Amino acid sequence: MSTELRPHFWKQYPLEQLNRAEWEALCDGCGLCCLVKLEDDETAEVAYTKVACKLLDCKTARCSDYANRQQQVADCIQLTPERLQTITWLPPSCAYRRLNEGKNLPSWHYLNTGSRQSVIKAKKSAAGRCISEQDINDEDIEDYVVRWIR
Repeated sequence: MSTELRPHFWKQYPLEQLNRAEWEALCDGCGLCCLVKLEDDETAEVAYTKVACKLLDCKTARCSDYANRQQQVADCIQLTPERLQTITWLPPSCAYRRLNEGKNLPSWHYLNTGSRQSVIKAKKSAAGRCISEQDINDEDIEDYVVRWIR
């Protein structure tokens, strides 16, 4: 781990006090936030699809151009502690959401296990389970709703 990461920082400091490296390290690399989501206008219920942003590598669930993603994808959101207060669609397994809700990191999170493969083994990743938005017709998006995100 980077020397910029304080030991067990996620247990010791609130999200607002994390440095940039620590903030980025919280991401488990699941790719679920990069999936297209549908929101019901009446109930505000969010349904995830297995359709991924064009930049997401569907084999690894990693962004293929993370540094420039916001220039390439107009609606790509830079997650911040402030935005966590208004974003309701992060999956329940998301480290940012969990810590914001006062919960611990899941046991399979790589900061606990030391392995980036833990998220995939725990079946909490989009890796190998998604398709690129470039491979479907927008009109068919509802055909790709999934139930495996909980």
